[in-house]
Amino acid sequence: MGNAGASDHHQGGTHDQSGWVTRFQSVDQVFRQWASLLMAVALTVFVLLEVNFSQLSPLRQASVFVTAGLVLCFLQVPVHPSLGKSVWARGLDMVMLVLAILCCGYLLYAGDALGQRAALYTKTDLIVGTVGLGLILEAARRTVGWSLPILAVVFMIYAHQSVAQQLPDWMFPHRGQDWESIIGQTYLRTQGVFGTAASVMFRYVFLFVVFGALLEASGATEYLIGIAVRFFGKRSGGPAKIAVIASGLMGSLSGSAVANAATTGAFTIPLMKKVGFKPHEAAGVEAASSSGGALVPPVMGAGAYMMMEIINPPVTYLQIMQAALIPAILYYLSIFLLVHFSARRIDTQKNLVPSRVSADEIRQSTEVIELAEHTPWFSFAGLSFVCSITSLLVFMIIGYSPPRAVAYSTAIVALILMIDPNTKVPLRSRILGLGVWALATVLAIYVAPSGLVATWDDGLIIGMAAMAIVGIFSPAWSPLLRKLFRSTSDGSISLIVAAATVGVIVGMVSRTGIGTAVPQAIIPLAEGNLFLGLVAIMTCSLILGMGLPSAVSYLLLATVIGPVFADPQLGVPILAAHMFIFYFGMMAMVTPPVALAAYATASIAQASVFWSSVAAFRYSLVGFTLPFMFVYRPALLLMNETGGPPVWSEVVIAVVAAVLGILALSSAMSGFLFYRLTVGMRVLLFLAAASALFPDQFGLLGKHVQLFDLIGCALLGVTAVWNWRSGQDHPEHP
Repeated sequence: MGNAGASDHHQGGTHDQSGWVTRFQSVDQVFRQWASLLMAVALTVFVLLEVNFSQLSPLRQASVFVTAGLVLCFLQVPVHPSLGKSVWARGLDMVMLVLAILCCGYLLYAGDALGQRAALYTKTDLIVGTVGLGLILEAARRTVGWSLPILAVVFMIYAHQSVAQQLPDWMFPHRGQDWESIIGQTYLRTQGVFGTAASVMFRYVFLFVVFGALLEASGATEYLIGIAVRFFGKRSGGPAKIAVIASGLMGSLSGSAVANAATTGAFTIPLMKKVGFKPHEAAGVEAASSSGGALVPPVMGAGAYMMMEIINPPVTYLQIMQAALIPAILYYLSIFLLVHFSARRIDTQKNLVPSRVSADEIRQSTEVIELAEHTPWFSFAGLSFVCSITSLLVFMIIGYSPPRAVAYSTAIVALILMIDPNTKVPLRSRILGLGVWALATVLAIYVAPSGLVATWDDGLIIGMAAMAIVGIFSPAWSPLLRKLFRSTSDGSISLIVAAATVGVIVGMVSRTGIGTAVPQAIIPLAEGNLFLGLVAIMTCSLILGMGLPSAVSYLLLATVIGPVFADPQLGVPILAAHMFIFYFGMMAMVTPPVALAAYATASIAQASVFWSSVAAFRYSLVGFTLPFMFVYRPALLLMNETGGPPVWSEVVIAVVAAVLGILALSSAMSGFLFYRLTVGMRVLLFLAAASALFPDQFGLLGKHVQLFDLIGCALLGVTAVWNWRSGQDHPEHP
C-alpha cells in the first residue's frame, strides 16, 4: 500500500507538473501573440512619425528601432526550432527581452552624455555595451544564421590590439584597439550598431516593408498572379512564367526575396510541379524570380533610395531608375526564355510527372487557375497596385523625400482598401475608420505643438497612424490589421537585426582602416586588367553578402567594396559601380551554399535544399554576366562612359547584342530551341552567347559595331537554321 501510495503521489506530482507546464505554455503563447502585435504596431507608428517629424537624436532613434527589432525577435524566433515549447528556452527569451529594453532605456537616458564622453566610458557604459552587443549577435544567429554573427566576431577580433599587429602583410596589419574602444565603437556611438546601416533601414527600408504588407493585405499579390495566369496560364510552362512575372513585380515593392518567394511560391510552385517541372527546378525558378525583384524599378526593394543616400557625388532618383530599367528587363527576359525552352522540352518529351504531385496540390492548383482565370482586368486590388507604383513615381519626381513619398503612397493604398467593397469589413466600420482618420488629421493640425504639424499633408500622416492604433482594437478591423502587422513584423525582424550586426562590421572597417586597405589592394589589379579586378570584386561581394537580405548586403558591400571604384583611373561611372555591387549583393541570395531564397522555396516544393540552390543559380546565371556587361557597356544603363547622356545608337546595339546573347545562353542551357538540341548545337550556342556577352569588345566602324557581336549573331543564326531543318527532316524525334 505504501508503494502504491508513493506511486500515486509520484504520478499526481508528475501530473501537476505537466499541468503547470501546459498552463505556462498557454499563457506564454497568448502573451507573445499580443506583445508581438502591439510591438509591431508601436514600431510602425514610431517609424512613420519619426522619419517624417523627427524629434529624437540619431542615436536615440536607432536605439528604439533596433531594440524593437530585438524584442520582436525574442518574442517570435526561438533559440532553436526544436526548443520552441521548452520552458527554460522561453524563460531565456524573456530574460533577453528585458535586457534589450534595459539597454535601450540606458541609451535613451545617457545618449547625450555618451556623445560628450568620447572614449572615456564608465563601467556601466561598458557593461551595457557588452550585453547589448551580445543580444544583437544572438538575435542575428536566430534570424539569419551563423554566418553574419561569426563575420562580425571575426572583424572584432581582427580589430583587437592583441591580434592587429601580429597579422601578416596580406591581412593588412594595423594599430589595433582595446576591448573598451571596440565596445564603444560598435554599441555606444553612432558608427556601429546604430550607424549608417540601421539609419538607412530605419529611414527607407522599413516603411517599404509596411507598404508591401499593406499591398499584400489589399489583394495585390493575388491580382498580379491572376493577371499573369490570364496571359500565360494555358501556354507552355505557364505556371513558371506566372512565377517570373508576378515575383518580379511584387519583389520590387516588398524588398524581401525570402518573403516574396514564400508568398508567390505558395501559388506557383505546385502549378509548376503539376505541368512537369521537377520539384527542385520549380523551387529554383521561384527563388531566381523572387530575388530579382530587388532589381526592378521604381522601388528596387528600396535600393534606389539607399543609393541616393550612399552614392557620392549624389545621383538623382531618375538617374537610378533609368539605369536599373534595361538590366532588370534583361534579367527577367533570361529567366523567362529559360523557363520557356525548358517547358517546351518537357512538353515534347511528354515527360509529365504527376506522381510527384499530391492530390491536394493538384486540387489547389486547379482552384488557383480557375480563380485566376476569372480575375477581372480592373479591380480595387489592381487599382492598389497601379496607384502604389504611380504615386511613388509622381511623388519622387516632384521632389518629395523618400520617407514622405512612401508615406503618402501608403495612405493612398490604405484609402483604396477602406473603400474596396471586397474588404471584409462592414460598411459602418469603414465609415467610422474614415471618420477617425479625418478627425485625427484635424486635431493634429489644430492641437499638435506649434511647428510640428505645418500642413494638411502632415496631419494626414498623423491621422493614418491614429487610425491604425484605434483599428487594432476594433473587432471589425482587427483581423485585417493583425494580418498586416504580423506580416510587417515577419518581414522586418531579419532586416533590423541584420542591419544592426552589419553596423558592427562597418564600425570595425572604419576603425581598422581595412576599408581603404582592401581597395588599395584591388585597384592595382583592376588598373592592370579591369576584368580581373571585377572578378575579384564579384567574389568579395558574393562572400560578404552570403546569407544576408539584399538591402543589408548592399549596405555592407557599399562600405567595404564601394571605395574601390572611387579611383578615377578605373574609368567606371560611380552609378555603374554601385549597380555592380548591388547586383552581386542580390545574387548572393541564390548562390550556393547559402541561398536564402532557395531555402524558402525548397521547403514549399518539398525538394532538396542543395539542388534547389543549384537550380536557382542556373536560372539566374545571366544575372552574373549583366554587371560585367553594363560596366563595359554603360549604354545598357542609359549613360555614356563618363556617366552622361548616352548615344542612342550604342544603346540599341548594346541591347540587341545582350538579347541575342541571352537567347543563345537560355537555349543552350535548356537544350531546346525550335526542337531538341544536339550536343554540337548546344556547344555552338554557348559560343554564340559567350561572343555576344563578351565584355572586352573589338570595335568595327568605330565603337558602333563590335566584332564579337557579329560572331555571336552568326553562330546563333547558323545553329537556329540547323536546328529548324533537322527538326523538319526528323519530326518523329522532336
